[in-house]
Amino acid sequence: MNIFLLLTITMVLIIFLLRRHIPIGPCMLAGGLLIWVVKSPELSYLVQAFTETLSLSRTYDIILALYFVMCLEIELRTSGALEGMVKELQRIFSSAKFTLAVMPAFLGLLPSLGGARFSAPIVEEASKDINITQEHKAAINFWFRHIFEFSSPIIPGMIMACSIAGVPFSEFIKHLFWLTILAFSTGWFVLIRPIKLDVTKKPSNTEDANKNRADLILSLAPVIITFLLVVFFNFNASLSMGVVTAGMFLVLRFTNRFVNLKEVILGACDYKMFLNVICILYFIQILTVTNVLNEIVIAFQNSPLPVPVIIACVSLIIGVLTGMSQGHVAIVMPIVAAMQTGSLNLAGVAMAFGVAGQMLTPTHMCLVVTVDYFKSNFFQSLKPIAICEIIILTIFSIYTYFTW
Repeated sequence: MNIFLLLTITMVLIIFLLRRHIPIGPCMLAGGLLIWVVKSPELSYLVQAFTETLSLSRTYDIILALYFVMCLEIELRTSGALEGMVKELQRIFSSAKFTLAVMPAFLGLLPSLGGARFSAPIVEEASKDINITQEHKAAINFWFRHIFEFSSPIIPGMIMACSIAGVPFSEFIKHLFWLTILAFSTGWFVLIRPIKLDVTKKPSNTEDANKNRADLILSLAPVIITFLLVVFFNFNASLSMGVVTAGMFLVLRFTNRFVNLKEVILGACDYKMFLNVICILYFIQILTVTNVLNEIVIAFQNSPLPVPVIIACVSLIIGVLTGMSQGHVAIVMPIVAAMQTGSLNLAGVAMAFGVAGQMLTPTHMCLVVTVDYFKSNFFQSLKPIAICEIIILTIFSIYTYFTW
């Protein structure tokens, strides 16, 4: 069967199951099993994919990082630090809209897989007096967390892209930084601007300003410390989050903020979400062992399309299938290097379209945990994200065409 026809049928199956309210993980696994049946219906491939999924350090890094992020969120929420932080931010910025956009963006500087689970409670808290749907909150959290995918010097995908494609790191960031500004502006126009605020509501003047400032410091400190551990001490996401979470528990106790250790440990055990994560990682390994990803690349390489169009299409599809920047970068950037080593324009096309793909797929961990946290409808949450991506890719394509 033609590889693109197979992928189309697979996506139709996944969408059908999602609309039947089946959890995302089993939906993706069903799609993977369909690909396995059509491509390589040998049990050894399923066993190999499952074994690789369980043996990859990435699997445990994601699950443990998510677990510790949820532990940290429970600590900050039950101690009151999270609520105090939002009040202080609203006092500083004088706008709940600004808080909704800036906080997920700030936390997005932290390269943690599934890290949208940490910014989600902040969006929930900042929007509790605003009349917007859970799907709207989910879209805000998911979108703004990823606006630095094009320009952050610590995003793994960016580091890999520059290394593989042979482009200078600083030059590549300069080349794509305008996309971060465009992403923020587009997100503001589509997601934030339509929000109606009750201007009669005023922050209470009786709030303990000193406590709120302390809560702001307590809530931001884990992000800053984790950033330092990852960047300067080469800690992985799970280890850094574990260290920070344990340290925060002690700090909260020392500052007389009550936190129940049992509630933290047990409350973070979200087995449904962990199952979704494992199923999605298993799906990606099935694509790998059945050689589907390589077939897609070869099919485009043999096509008569212009090189930039080929790179754009491959990046978008691989981004959708893998849901992570390292995935589409590892597969597409070697093609970029082979075709035009050191080309900022071609590498930029691969990055822009690859990020778009990873933003529009249920294989993206941040989307999984965001939808799970807000208990929102998957398709309704994704609709404004798709609108934002269409705007960005259209502007990017026009700009690139006239400046190539």
